[in-house]
Amino acid sequence: MNTSSHSPPIVLVFAASDPTSGAGVQADLMALTSLGCHPLTALTAITVQDTLGVESVHPVAAELLERQARLLLEDMQVAAFKIGVLGSVENVLTVAEIVSDYPDIPLIFDPVLASGRGDEFSGEQTIAAMREMLLPQTTLLTPNAPEARRLAENDEDEEEPSIEVCARRLIDMGAQYVLITGTHENTPEVVNTLYGPNGIIRSDRWERLPGSYHGSGCTLASAIAGCVAGGASIEDAVRDAQDYTWHTLANGFRPGMGQFIPDRFFWARDAGDEASDPPKTKTDGD
Repeated sequence: MNTSSHSPPIVLVFAASDPTSGAGVQADLMALTSLGCHPLTALTAITVQDTLGVESVHPVAAELLERQARLLLEDMQVAAFKIGVLGSVENVLTVAEIVSDYPDIPLIFDPVLASGRGDEFSGEQTIAAMREMLLPQTTLLTPNAPEARRLAENDEDEEEPSIEVCARRLIDMGAQYVLITGTHENTPEVVNTLYGPNGIIRSDRWERLPGSYHGSGCTLASAIAGCVAGGASIEDAVRDAQDYTWHTLANGFRPGMGQFIPDRFFWARDAGDEASDPPKTKTDGD
């Protein structure tokens, strides 16, 4: 019998259901399991979607969300939190209150504001609640560039703020670290940059793969949470999670008529079917 001392690290995920299993809580479950963690889930919303886009989002009642999480936290020792789509202002406030009771547990927050096609997940009131209630409790924030700009923008901006300005503002709002991903930028390579209180910690460049992927951000944030739960530092977790995520995308598949889906269990396939190793990342300071 496996005792608690030999249990895999436990990660509690607050996220919405995605019936395609491309993103959402299903993607989190697969990524965390693939990396040797035991994932727990507190469902925040039910979505109606396929690989082409999102038809509708139905938030779970805040009371039910709280009951899910509280019961789990009273029963098991959680090593990390991972937050994705929350679905409503009420759910943002509920999750913020829950995690505030566990300030020593690292919190990885993927602020999913829209789907890959542009379908909205979070309105302005929800975003304002995220800024005020969740960012001050966030260990690592993992927005893509459009999300970073939307979270960091203010009324005084006369033009679009730079990524560096956005990162500084998000850290000033309370996030300890910010990893801004470059998947949505028009660049030959994908550049992901980790910022801390003193500026850039590391900047990694990855081959930009062809196609459009559903769930790459969920996969990356969950992989970071899994690495942190296993004892890695933020910098090491960000490095290792990027490597894992690149492989899931390189081995991705297209099950429907829309986007590709990352293969979180690429390592379990026939070795001859695997994509080649990613190019060596270039990191500032190396």
